[in-house]
Amino acid sequence: MEIRKKCNLERMFHDMKDDIRYDLKDTAFTDALLKGDTEGVLALFRDRKMFLDEPVAVDSPYGRFEGKEGIREFSEGFLERFGADKAFLDPVFQTVSGGRIALEAVVGFIVEDAVEEVPFFFVFDLCGRYIEEVRIYCHYSFVPGLTPYRKPIFSPAHLEMGDPNLLTGAMRCYYEALHHAPYCDPDMIHRSFSDRCIVGGYEPWGTPVKTVEEMTKEAHSFGNFLATYIPACVGMRYETIIDNGRTCVIEWVHILSKQGREERNRIAMSGISAYTRDDEGYLCGVRICDYAGHEAEIDWTKTPVSFEEAVKINLVDEFPKGCGMKEQREY
Repeated sequence: MEIRKKCNLERMFHDMKDDIRYDLKDTAFTDALLKGDTEGVLALFRDRKMFLDEPVAVDSPYGRFEGKEGIREFSEGFLERFGADKAFLDPVFQTVSGGRIALEAVVGFIVEDAVEEVPFFFVFDLCGRYIEEVRIYCHYSFVPGLTPYRKPIFSPAHLEMGDPNLLTGAMRCYYEALHHAPYCDPDMIHRSFSDRCIVGGYEPWGTPVKTVEEMTKEAHSFGNFLATYIPACVGMRYETIIDNGRTCVIEWVHILSKQGREERNRIAMSGISAYTRDDEGYLCGVRICDYAGHEAEIDWTKTPVSFEEAVKINLVDEFPKGCGMKEQREY
């Protein structure tokens, strides 16, 4: 079947793909969802979260759906949202740790007898035999009619970087270097990368796939661009960590400074990243899914909050050095 719209995730990382377990709740959810089996989707959820007085939920790129009736609405409208009547799943990475699963997969939507590929992150919060929440991420350019704004899903406890002690090895090196204030340390970022590190996978629709040699070269200059504005303008505070020792997936929210607002038109949003290690512990794959750089395209008539509200979310005068009582590490 013709592939009308191609994405890069599987093509870039086919040599790193995980051995997928199909006896877990993540693939049970995606299987039922893509078959249009709404009752099968609903059977995976309790009525409410077990230890919180909150409804179960699916948080998607185009809205949050709470309670079983909300999840029913999401499930029944999923294929239609992408203009499809059928779809299939090509899972690429499956990271299981700490009561959560992060599934990275390409969904092939069948639209008018052709395939339109969309790369997704599906994150599952589990409790016992049930799913309590699913958070879904993809680039807005793959979703018909979606504007590039994702209100922060989480409310951060502190408007600063996350505690680096929660990360280990190359991930700690990368994250601390990225949040070295006022500007990140590109040499330390590149030190965490393997010689053949690949950065990408969730680019906007239509981005061409480059050769491994081109991608590796670009990875080892990746930090130079980041050092022009991170974290002086915007930082990423992680709110969840799913790390199985090979791949570390973090869900994060932006911490926005006045400099970032004034100089770069930045808005605080939610995003997600995954980092895969090689056998020596270096990062060999970096996959980031967010809408950075598309703020000027936001249609504020289609967002859950107004522009005036959005610019105040997670806003600080300047991005702080260090974390709480911990001073910034100097290299």
